[in-house]
Amino acid sequence: MKAYVSVDFEGLPHIVSFSQLLPKGKMFYEARSIATRIVKHICEVLNREGVKEIVIADSHGCMINIDPEELPENVKLIRGIPRPVSMMIGVEECDLAMFIGYHAGAGTVRGVLDHTLSSTSIYRLKINNIVASEYLLNALVAGYYEVPLILVAGDEALRDEVQKYTPWAEFVPLKRGLSRFSAASYSTARLLRDLECSIMRALDKYEKGKTDIFKIDGNIVLEVSFRTTEFADVAENLPGAERVDGYTVRYICNNIVEAYKVLELVTLACLGVRYLVTEC
Repeated sequence: MKAYVSVDFEGLPHIVSFSQLLPKGKMFYEARSIATRIVKHICEVLNREGVKEIVIADSHGCMINIDPEELPENVKLIRGIPRPVSMMIGVEECDLAMFIGYHAGAGTVRGVLDHTLSSTSIYRLKINNIVASEYLLNALVAGYYEVPLILVAGDEALRDEVQKYTPWAEFVPLKRGLSRFSAASYSTARLLRDLECSIMRALDKYEKGKTDIFKIDGNIVLEVSFRTTEFADVAENLPGAERVDGYTVRYICNNIVEAYKVLELVTLACLGVRYLVTEC
């Protein structure tokens, strides 16, 4: 059995500030320590339960957050950017998937550090007219490759979405938002015990055939609403793009992986535009 673990930061316990999210932040190394401790424990539990190989996708920011020196020897760590299908690269090689540290989508009431893919460029993302978070997008990618999502751990504000679209997946709340930049979390030690129990339940359901695949067959209608019109000005230059309004561009994609690659491209283009308009 081969497990895939995609790890974000904003849904991890005790992480509430921008100063924790990037290497230049004063509190980044505290957040990195929390993430590494949690990932290490998850790997130890998976190994104890008979998982032969673990793929960890370091999936936050610059994607060089988890300390590789702390991981067991049967772990393959994916780091760095850019990379195809970003947070889900390599999932097609695995038997099951887990999402750790996932946060609520942009615009969620009391979602801690809420955003979808890019807090600076994307206001709202829709997939076949469904408002999509990173959880939803990434779950669909796993489903495209016939990989069941068996566990999601992160912000309590994500619970309803997980239960709606992947009700078989174990959900582990790691924090409860009080505002965008404030949250309550139990001690990391207690949360590690909660994660361990949930992983065991999730693996048991998987082995008994009680998990499922979440996927959309056929074309994907992708609508991206940007935070400023200049981002949409650039994003509509892709062949086949349709400008819906000042902020929104629509794309018709053959599948969710193609849609993800479109998102990766336009998000990186927005970063370039942001640099140009602030430096010129």
